[in-house]
Amino acid sequence: MTAEEKPYSDGLLPSTQHLVTPGKNELAPRTISRRKQYLIFVVALLSLLCLRANFAPYADVPQFAADCPQVEALVPSRSAEIYASVSDLFAEPDFKTKAVNWVAGAVQVPTEVFDAMGPVGQDPRWDVFAPFHDYLLGAFPLVHSTLSLNKVNTYGLLYEWTGSDKSLKPILLAAHQDVVPVEPSTYGEWTHPPYSGHYDGKSIWGRGSMDDKSGLIGIMSAIETLIAQGFKPTRTIVLAFGFDEEASGLQGAGALSAAMHRTYGEDLPFAFIVDEGGGFAEVYGSVIAMPSVAEKGYLDVHVEVASPGGHSSVPPPHTSIGILAALLVKYEDNPSRAELSRDSVPYMLFQCLAAHGPQMPKELKHLVRRSIHSDKALNTLRDVLVEDREIRSLIGTTQAIDMIQGGVKSNALPEQAWALVNHRISTESSVAEAMAHDTALLADLATKFNLSYTAFGKTLSPPGAPALGTLTLKDGLVIGTSLEPAPVSPIAGEGSEAYQLLSGTIKATYATHRGLDVAGAGGDAIAVAPSMSTGNTDTRYYWKLSRSIFRYNHNNVIEYTDMAGVHTVNERWIADGQLEMIRFFATLILNADESTAI
Repeated sequence: MTAEEKPYSDGLLPSTQHLVTPGKNELAPRTISRRKQYLIFVVALLSLLCLRANFAPYADVPQFAADCPQVEALVPSRSAEIYASVSDLFAEPDFKTKAVNWVAGAVQVPTEVFDAMGPVGQDPRWDVFAPFHDYLLGAFPLVHSTLSLNKVNTYGLLYEWTGSDKSLKPILLAAHQDVVPVEPSTYGEWTHPPYSGHYDGKSIWGRGSMDDKSGLIGIMSAIETLIAQGFKPTRTIVLAFGFDEEASGLQGAGALSAAMHRTYGEDLPFAFIVDEGGGFAEVYGSVIAMPSVAEKGYLDVHVEVASPGGHSSVPPPHTSIGILAALLVKYEDNPSRAELSRDSVPYMLFQCLAAHGPQMPKELKHLVRRSIHSDKALNTLRDVLVEDREIRSLIGTTQAIDMIQGGVKSNALPEQAWALVNHRISTESSVAEAMAHDTALLADLATKFNLSYTAFGKTLSPPGAPALGTLTLKDGLVIGTSLEPAPVSPIAGEGSEAYQLLSGTIKATYATHRGLDVAGAGGDAIAVAPSMSTGNTDTRYYWKLSRSIFRYNHNNVIEYTDMAGVHTVNERWIADGQLEMIRFFATLILNADESTAI
């Protein structure tokens, strides 16, 4: 058996132990949230993400993947004096105190959102954002006296820092003001009260400290500091802060998107967009930054069975609940098959890890390299990767039965039963493909139970055929909630200039924050590889605003995963991470301002 044909066994699976540098891979208890999912998948497979990378326009994808080319660290030249000044400022203890207080103050203003809230102006629960706006006004006076502010749908914040050159495309920095609610029964489990903003000398405690007030405050802090240092932009900078990201974003980012199209145009008016997302971690002996360049799609399938009711003392062989149970078993026994292609970002990521991870096991590195030209090796690599649940969920379309309901009384036959199956759709796939899979999957059971079958508005049973009941599949509890996988931001070749600028900024920020020589070896202390998250951010509404959309908050995802608490008890944020994030946004603004490539 050749090395290429040899199956992986005896501990060669790329588990957390193999991917993460020893001593830095112990995780806190898992929580189910969009940002926590990102942190988990980075640790479990360092954002082994499933992305349909739209690399067709680029000349030599296999060579790009094998080499995983890196740009040099990028620091401002025209604004070198301001860059040096803010870099010195960020290292001062007084500035750290100010940065901590900015985040702590934001946490102390609860901005909880709930599912199924009524429209703004009708549901009083939206009013929690007015005090938060007051807080921002007091905390960042220079921002509010320098930038213009348009409040969209009352609570969406759209700032513009107008540049002197209108011919340059603006950049968009995004974040969200809202947080998930704190379950009242858990208040006693918090080490420090959830809206205290307590600082213990290392971490800032409270709901939203990680998700996503640290990002929003990081952007505001960077701009407040740059204004104080006398910086005036050439390129316009726009800030978009939604207020219902945790509840799908329709009233916040949805309204902000429409407002930005009206103001800036319809034809991809922004040079790039940065929203919340991933960070960096040490893997295979190398530090890798993983900006997300796309997102998976989304589909809720409402599966409903209806059958005649009656007294439970004279039951049929199968009630609607029994039939539904059979359908759900069929679902779980037949998940979509995960596939790995050479033009996908998961594949690109592993080539990057092989190129820049000196501690990757030789067997795995050999397999990754062989897969460039060998289909057999590519299939073996896929089989190795999907053994890990987190990795499998990123490569393929997933399904999760999350809701079920049926019956009203113990002695009455249920006339109706339904379940909700949530799909996160691979960027190698589509909503239509997921619908087709589910439709075909349940067809034989519809026949077996003699049900009239309608799937996504199309009647599949023969006209006039007798039936003992009905089986209906539809798009969610509310029609039209599905979402196609996001377009993939260019990472190579023509059109990828924004990704190169982001990469150079990441390298410079990482080196400078650690006192490394940016122009020397320090500039190569971190590598950059494309990635993605399983969840969706507010950028779902921004696809037509820019071709280059990056979900990235510059932070150490392993260190902050250990902090845990996202969407659950004891959410907290490391103060030094906030300082590095502010440095990242300041450097990004200065680099973008003088770029002639984007």
